[in-house]
Amino acid sequence: MDCNINTNSLDAKQIQISDFTYDLPDHRIAKHPLQNRDLSKLLIYKKGKISESLFENLPSEIMEGSSMVFNNTKVIQARLIFHKETGARIEIFCLEPLRPADYALAFQACDSSSWKCIVGNARKWKSGILKMPFYVEEKEYFLTAEKQEVLEGAQEILFSWNHPSLSFSEVLEQTGKIPIPPYLNRDTEAVDLVRYQTVYSKLEGSVAAPTAGLHFTEAVFARLKAKNIQREELTLHVGAGTFKPVKSEKIGDHEMHTEHIQVTRESIQNMMQISGQIVAVGTTSVRSLESLYWMGVKILSQKENPHLLKQWEAYQLSSKPTRQEAYQAIDKYMEARDLNLFNAATQIIIAPGYDFKVISGLVTNFHQPQSTLLLLISALVGDNWKKIYEYALNNDFRFLSYGDSSLLMKE
Repeated sequence: MDCNINTNSLDAKQIQISDFTYDLPDHRIAKHPLQNRDLSKLLIYKKGKISESLFENLPSEIMEGSSMVFNNTKVIQARLIFHKETGARIEIFCLEPLRPADYALAFQACDSSSWKCIVGNARKWKSGILKMPFYVEEKEYFLTAEKQEVLEGAQEILFSWNHPSLSFSEVLEQTGKIPIPPYLNRDTEAVDLVRYQTVYSKLEGSVAAPTAGLHFTEAVFARLKAKNIQREELTLHVGAGTFKPVKSEKIGDHEMHTEHIQVTRESIQNMMQISGQIVAVGTTSVRSLESLYWMGVKILSQKENPHLLKQWEAYQLSSKPTRQEAYQAIDKYMEARDLNLFNAATQIIIAPGYDFKVISGLVTNFHQPQSTLLLLISALVGDNWKKIYEYALNNDFRFLSYGDSSLLMKE
């Protein structure tokens, strides 16, 4: 056995996904958002006890002086529907930029941009260029799509457009649709343009919303501020892999998708100085915060490529400094390279046996059976996830992206 392999890694790889299932009737899945974001129900789990309230009362459940970390990613209108001259419908789902690979540069591009995409009804598009009209000030322009390289499970698509000054971001606003989750079993509606987006979304790049944040309103933020609860932001662009089902029997045979993180040096410095509890808003914030810790460990251990954390790497690193020490390592790394923004990628899988290094609690929605997100919940609260979900099912909580919320504090 490799002496650097933590036994927790080996144990986690043997987890059977069938142990993390429950019966979720279709009528319990929220198909539309509530009229008021902060009037969703809130399940509270603390010290093994379950209670409930409304989300607007969340600030009263967070300890004064705590910090909350939010994912400020913005969902892009990533679904593009083209029609061939034959009438065949071709759907192109943008996953991540390739040329340029930087999200900001890709959205700022003003004539063409190449993306990794999933193509629906691909058998009807053997060759040729697809064309979609759009209109600006009543003048017709065209967005075109052309196949490039075949990728693993995807296709590189070169998009071009003939408007002289529109960025790709603006073209998507004209031509794309918000990619609501497939399990809603409905078409995108006007309400989704606003409600499948957090009120604090800023940086474009996600193809799925960080749904835990959908409940927050300015009124809730005002009450958090009045209670001296600090607010920090980072960015993890949520990929389509968030909906990827676990098809293997053992978690060790499931490949986690890669997601991209951005965090400013100022936020790293602020999080270094936090002395109270850290409550993450959403599983994406958890994945980011914990990944950043291990990237700091890689810097301290002089490991290769601290900008990438592989699926099981967190279980295999033997050095375990404090959160402050790990984040300070990133700060010094950025200072030495004159970086204001730390760009990274993570494949981390957080499963039972994982030792949380940063967070004390989590605000999150209710997740699908046999999902990696349910594994993360179990890592946080142990087998009590079953009691939590049973309570939610028995007390009319709404499930999944547009569903109700929970505050789960670490065991």
